[in-house]
Amino acid sequence: MIIFSGIILLLVLGVIMFLQHPTFGKAPSGERLARIQQSPQFKNGKFENFSHTPTLTEGFTMTGIIYNQFFKSHPNTEPKDIIPSIKTDLHNLDLQENILVWFGHSSYFMQMEGKRFLVDPVLSGNASPVPGSIKAFKGTDQYNVTDFPEIDYLLISHDHYDHLDYTSIVALRNKVKTVVCGLGVGSHFEYWGYSPNVIIENDWDETLDFDGLKIHTAKARHFSGRALSRNNTLWLSYVLETPKRKIYVGGDSGYDSHLAEIGKIHGPFDLVILDNGQYNVAWKEIHFKPEEVVKAAIELQAKRLMPVHSAKFSLAMHPWDEPLKEVYKFSNQHNIPLLTPIIGEKVRLDDDTQIFKPWWNEVN
Repeated sequence: MIIFSGIILLLVLGVIMFLQHPTFGKAPSGERLARIQQSPQFKNGKFENFSHTPTLTEGFTMTGIIYNQFFKSHPNTEPKDIIPSIKTDLHNLDLQENILVWFGHSSYFMQMEGKRFLVDPVLSGNASPVPGSIKAFKGTDQYNVTDFPEIDYLLISHDHYDHLDYTSIVALRNKVKTVVCGLGVGSHFEYWGYSPNVIIENDWDETLDFDGLKIHTAKARHFSGRALSRNNTLWLSYVLETPKRKIYVGGDSGYDSHLAEIGKIHGPFDLVILDNGQYNVAWKEIHFKPEEVVKAAIELQAKRLMPVHSAKFSLAMHPWDEPLKEVYKFSNQHNIPLLTPIIGEKVRLDDDTQIFKPWWNEVN
């Protein structure tokens, strides 16, 4: 009994020490917490969605999901082949060229009207605080922080590890002019050495105006949290509006009425970027299924649709290529132009005729 108790104590101490690592960030406090407490979204000590949103669907348990994931067969969750990619030289782009470059999952670079944007960069090779776990698929880590020029606006949708990557964020610190994120997320950035002067934290339905470039922070249906914290920071989607175009950056979200609402207020959109992947019936309220991605695009009044949140990490039990195959099928049924670049390929934002092949059909 003494030996057993000693082992348990050592394990507990090990977990406590592990949770002190800076990757877990820092909870909001002081003036930041006081502002959070004034938000209409902050209720009963945490942020809440605008409609009832269980993390797990009724009838499912975390124990059952873990058992299913680790002890049942789920074929083809990772590709056997290397994911294709190309290396675009981001340093030597013409600043007047309006493009988007995707890095797998939900990370991408945009250049519009002379400004550079970076969204949810995860460049460390894994989507977990545990070293060696949830590794990126082979071929998807062709870019690192040295490949980026100065970034005018770093946009963070929420603070989950597959969207807010400690290693990438710290390495980018001297390249980022402005961080835009949800309420409370700035606490992580300050803890990681960012100046408070470059951090802007917004609630839903707020607008930032940078000399004609408008960044609207909008609703999403999801959740947040690092380490043992849950929903102490806010999750967002974004509307990027310039005199020439509107782009919707969806972050992570489940389907709900906010999509039609955003479409009515801000649409139509030249491009909507929506999460498509890592879905499961057990958490159907917080991630789109492919048919819902297309439905959302229609309600947002999208001229073109780009699906992300797939083809880099295995975070669910579906085959790795299923999200792309399914959204391709549903988009064809509804005649919505689909943007499916390979990693590193330039998406020309001014070219509505650009065609992308279904590259996943060539990968085993």
